[in-house]
Amino acid sequence: MHQRVEVNALHLQLPPPDPPPRPSAPAGLSAGPVLSFLGAVNTPADDAAILAIERPHPDLWKYYLLGCVAIPPLFPFLVLPAWFRYSTMRYQFTDEGISMRWGILFRREVIIHYARIQDIHLRSNVVERWLGLARVLVQTASGNAGAEMTLEGLKEFEAVRDFLYARMRGVKDGHPVRSAAHPAHAGAAAVSAADQQELAAALREVAAELRATREALESRRPSA
Repeated sequence: MHQRVEVNALHLQLPPPDPPPRPSAPAGLSAGPVLSFLGAVNTPADDAAILAIERPHPDLWKYYLLGCVAIPPLFPFLVLPAWFRYSTMRYQFTDEGISMRWGILFRREVIIHYARIQDIHLRSNVVERWLGLARVLVQTASGNAGAEMTLEGLKEFEAVRDFLYARMRGVKDGHPVRSAAHPAHAGAAAVSAADQQELAAALREVAAELRATREALESRRPSA
């Protein structure tokens, strides 16, 4: 005698699959296309922090000093120029471009508009990484093999890179990015619009007076 056995199917609830990993930059590829693909956008707070940068971080002087100490015979001849360079180095970020100046006897200033920027790189050696610093190399279409501007002594180097990329893409796409930290542009636009309205009103009044004068002259002209 055969026994009949019924087996109920078990319904297993499998966990949902893991989301696909976020794409990253392959080795040897510049960060520009990856940032453009991911659509990295700076917040107004980040923009305000970048626009407030005027001097390199004090750790840059430590980096210069370590470089001078590495060559003891030349230390007296290297430390003074390094101090002058660090103490006179100034940065200025605006809505149109970035400028860098340094020097006392031989003063040098470099100004780059965002529309001229072609690529941006980050570079740091072992000592800079130990100090938390990095250099931002800005390259343009000037034909030079090296970078036209090198921003040194920056702790927020990644934020500066993203800031420059956002401005560069905005200018080339025909939509310049205006920073919320500088409302002068909005004020200038408002003043310009108000001036245009006043000018239009004045022209309408002049036109009305000329029309009234012409009608008065025509009414006094004797009929032929």
